Amino acid sequence: MTNNTVIIIAGPTAVGKTSFGINLAKELNTSIISADSRQCFKELNIGVAKPSPAELKEVQHYFINSHSIHEPMNAVIYEKYALNAVSEIFSKKDFAVMVGGTGLYIKAFAEGIDMIPDIDPGIRKNLQAELDANGIEALQEMIKKEDPVFYDNGEIKNPHRLLRALEVVRGTGKSIREFQSGRLKERPFKIVKIFLEEKKVVLYENINKRVDKMMNEGLLKEAVSLIEYRDLPPLQTVGYTELFNFIDGNSSLDEATELIKRNTRRYAKRQLTWFRKDPEFQSISPQDINSVISRFKN
Repeated sequence: MTNNTVIIIAGPTAVGKTSFGINLAKELNTSIISADSRQCFKELNIGVAKPSPAELKEVQHYFINSHSIHEPMNAVIYEKYALNAVSEIFSKKDFAVMVGGTGLYIKAFAEGIDMIPDIDPGIRKNLQAELDANGIEALQEMIKKEDPVFYDNGEIKNPHRLLRALEVVRGTGKSIREFQSGRLKERPFKIVKIFLEEKKVVLYENINKRVDKMMNEGLLKEAVSLIEYRDLPPLQTVGYTELFNFIDGNSSLDEATELIKRNTRRYAKRQLTWFRKDPEFQSISPQDINSVISRFKN
């Protein structure tokens, strides 16, 4: 084990990870690896709260504007990308900073992820149609019959997890649990996990203000420019789906904006649940950056 250390700054959306990470990276004279599953796409900007061009100039960022929405992206691809990035950083620096809220990507980087064979995309398309037509209860009945192991201990109330488990069992004939060995991979560097946590009332206020700012900055125009790609996975996310629904004439703009706020708050709650399950994360206030800097700076 070397003295090289990756400091992971995680937390819910709108908690202040971007500025915290940039300030920390500047103090440690190093680079940032993003752990955000949407900010890597160069076609998406306002709706994914990407760091501003000025912020990107302050510190070198990996996994920002690095891919296209037309390219495949998942935790397995991210693990390889992030390990290559951190190796490049450690060739010159002792520290690297990872910043983001995509828990599965952070887990893949820190612990490794088991390889699942490629699945015929038609399987997912059919399952998504079933979900849209008959709701999550239909998928729960399917998984109960087709993968009882996952039904007994998986996240059967999470539609994304249900879809994934079903497509794996249908595409491979095996439970997704058979691909999840639970064996952690050894990393040749230290990892320190820090979780930024804010009072709920403050976090929700931050989210509401951020959505208003996005709308003022032209999120609707961005959504209009991307609507032809709405069926691609990167566009099936909060901020875009609500506006596509408005463009289709199914809601008012005010209703769409309020839905973005509500769905972003719900996403933040899921992020909080994810990170709180990992005992290695140390919870601190976003304002407490000086204590983190002093901990690592000589």
